[in-house]
Amino acid sequence: MKHFSHEEISKLEHLYKINLINSCSGFKSANLIGTKSGDGIENVAIFSSVTHVGSDPPLLGVFMRPTTVTRNTYDNIKETGFYTLNHVHESIISEAHHTSAKYDKQISEFDVTSLKAEYKLGINVPFVAAAPIQMLMEFIEEYHIKSNGTILVIGKIKHLFIQNHLLETDGFVNLSKAQVVTINGLDGYAIAELKERHPYQRPKTNLNTH
Repeated sequence: MKHFSHEEISKLEHLYKINLINSCSGFKSANLIGTKSGDGIENVAIFSSVTHVGSDPPLLGVFMRPTTVTRNTYDNIKETGFYTLNHVHESIISEAHHTSAKYDKQISEFDVTSLKAEYKLGINVPFVAAAPIQMLMEFIEEYHIKSNGTILVIGKIKHLFIQNHLLETDGFVNLSKAQVVTINGLDGYAIAELKERHPYQRPKTNLNTH
């Protein structure tokens, strides 16, 4: 088994270190965040840092990189207070990945990829058309991480759209049926296969205490 000490990690070549640390935490979610600037410019960008925060109220967090350079997604969220989360599926991997390119704020990624913006219920923020799970999020609060300058943005789910065949009777969303993508590191994409589900676990009552 390969071993890296903290000191050894700090001395690694930059790209090697980024790949190593981004992939050692495990598979991550793949989401396209849709926003619109105050002057109406659409933006869509891929994120692998969306995480569950709580169910009541329904909150999701997303870690964003430091604002030492322009961050269009973050700026638009702070400007308008709303954004969308859209699951990446197998057929749009390449186009979704291209949204990580750093375009000028005046250029919409919808115009340079085959991704299509979708509007519904009079909501003035773009969803990604054909995404199997789509969410309208409302910005609630943010936390600045002092150790590296990243920002944890907390949002509330205002609207949740799920393709009918993915929703089980108990509320479970079967992402495997939608061929939803997961990200390994920065640029590795995989399709997860649901193997089994297990019931809520309670302590065993027949423990041998000797």
